[in-house]
Amino acid sequence: MARRAAYPRRGDGPVGGGVTAPVPPAAAAGPAARDAPAGPGATAGPRVAIVGANGHGRWHRRSVAGLHAAGRLRLVALVDVRPIEDEPAAPVPPGTTVHTDHREMLAAARPDVVIVCTPPHTHLPIALDVLAAGADLLLEKPPVLSTAEHRTLAGALAATGRACQVGFQALGSMALAELSTALGQGRLGTVTGIGTVACWQRPDGYYARSPWAGRRSLHGRPVLDGALANPLAHAVMQCLAVAQTVTGAPVRPARIELERYRVRPIEVDDTATLRIVTPGGPPIVAAVTLAGEDFVAGEVIVTGTAGRAVLEYPTDRLLLPGDPQPREVPGRRGLLENLLAHRADPAGTPLIAPLARTAPFTAVLEQVQRAPEPTLLGGDLVTVTGSGPERVVTVPGINAALRRAAEQGALLSELAVPWAVPPVRIPLAALDD
Repeated sequence: MARRAAYPRRGDGPVGGGVTAPVPPAAAAGPAARDAPAGPGATAGPRVAIVGANGHGRWHRRSVAGLHAAGRLRLVALVDVRPIEDEPAAPVPPGTTVHTDHREMLAAARPDVVIVCTPPHTHLPIALDVLAAGADLLLEKPPVLSTAEHRTLAGALAATGRACQVGFQALGSMALAELSTALGQGRLGTVTGIGTVACWQRPDGYYARSPWAGRRSLHGRPVLDGALANPLAHAVMQCLAVAQTVTGAPVRPARIELERYRVRPIEVDDTATLRIVTPGGPPIVAAVTLAGEDFVAGEVIVTGTAGRAVLEYPTDRLLLPGDPQPREVPGRRGLLENLLAHRADPAGTPLIAPLARTAPFTAVLEQVQRAPEPTLLGGDLVTVTGSGPERVVTVPGINAALRRAAEQGALLSELAVPWAVPPVRIPLAALDD
């Protein structure tokens, strides 16, 4: 069986219940005043809360635990609709309150920074409440599910003067920074293509983890828990970041070409090839699966007239022209630490992943949402192993096919893959609807 994915899985269950306590107005004092100790013996640092403290929220709890112990912040509240799961690496500090409703928490704990790690379709309403309460925001990816939601959140940020960091943690990689430097120095020549390949596995239990797992929508709201939108969103975002480095401007797709497949009766893709055609920039191809044979963590392949670079983004291993083999580039700037530094010095410390930087990703994600249902692969096209929650479905030959797609800038249907279907092509005009 393939190795499991390097990134933790998202917790389940929307946050919010019957409590309708009013959200307190934005605090009048600046960050420095609010971050001061509350009284004798109090720990200095901003007050931090986590909404969605189970599942992937446990990863955030571990990140917060070290900063809390160092006195750089105070964890004041956890929110989840389920009882808080034990996390030995991040014990709940004394005095931290626990809630089942984020509005109740905002009114009672009055945090300065809120980490939101809830199902994607709950992000916007919770984020708006957080901003109205006067707190800054670390919002998990995908931040929102449409360009309209993106504009709404951007407007709230402008109106409140708060900051929003989006949870694309791979953007803080020193390996990505070194790749960007190499591109700026012309070591690859003219960049002709950007691709990414990632081959993960997800068992049946993954799709039973919550009511929104594997769904296109829930209760009339878009969810889009597909490979491109959720577990392998980092692969797409890294490519968009590289493309911005190449062109010097955020990517604005001229056309999106998309092929989506599934190996189970789910509503979203678990296998896909996506091509983003940009005006004046290199094409971007994402070739990903959650039904892989062997584990491929995630590679960004940048092809130029003078050479090729490969960045394995989950592990920060980088291969540049002239390197005999990939090497690990140590160091990542943590998104929460960066947000804290930005609060202290907004002009001198820009955010690594501000909401504006994710606008191209949201534009692409919206088109994935609009596309027809993925093609179901079954019968002799798949191999089934295991049983119960650990039952795994794989597509024989998928790893090699996806690697070819990423390296050649092609879709599966262009590589004579016998089960591939013609792509959906979405022109730029549709992105403005």
